[in-house]
Amino acid sequence: MVDPVFVAATRDSYDALAAEHADVVSSGLDDRPLDRALLATFAELVRAGGNDLVADVGCGPGRVTILLSQLGLDAFGIDLSPGMLEVARRTYPQLRFEEGSMLALDLPDASLGGLLAYYSIIHIPWEQRAQVFAEFHRVLAPGGVVMLVFQVGDDQGRRTEFLGTALALDWYRQQPDEVARTVAGGRFRAVDDGGAGAGRHGEDLAGLPHRPEARARLTLCRAGAP
Repeated sequence: MVDPVFVAATRDSYDALAAEHADVVSSGLDDRPLDRALLATFAELVRAGGNDLVADVGCGPGRVTILLSQLGLDAFGIDLSPGMLEVARRTYPQLRFEEGSMLALDLPDASLGGLLAYYSIIHIPWEQRAQVFAEFHRVLAPGGVVMLVFQVGDDQGRRTEFLGTALALDWYRQQPDEVARTVAGGRFRAVDDGGAGAGRHGEDLAGLPHRPEARARLTLCRAGAP
């Protein structure tokens, strides 16, 4: 069951950020060589599977979608926020960006070779993670690769302001073992436990700094047969 309250609050918050701080949210990953290296590994795994169609789910302003495209993938972005999508389409007119929710993706079954959720599952309530991962599994072809990036922790909270802009943005930390169990329940198997991503400072919102003590975590998984 999709909670329309948290979906609307998340959409409205990112719309506000896009309208007021487009220059901040659209910054690239030039200062994050580890992230770029891990995305390159993801792209290599996807290409090896023979289906290079990849969805960047929670793409925001498209700053990672363009990197996936430059890595040789047929990448497109999906985001809840029309405001963020407007920034993405204006910045990267050569790419495709669609409005949608990761809780109910408007994609055919088994259509993707890869799916990236780069700091976007952080806004999903813990009790709805299984629904999200089941939806990811539905749209991935057997053997398709999903890459999850999130912050490690047990806490949750709400961000109410950024540079004077009012927000109502809930966030949820994740424990890797619990994510692994939930992902496995959605018929994924681990490709890499993501240890290389641990120990890095966390980020929140559209890549904006939030809590530096929250370690980042990467998980790469491959979809099994339905």
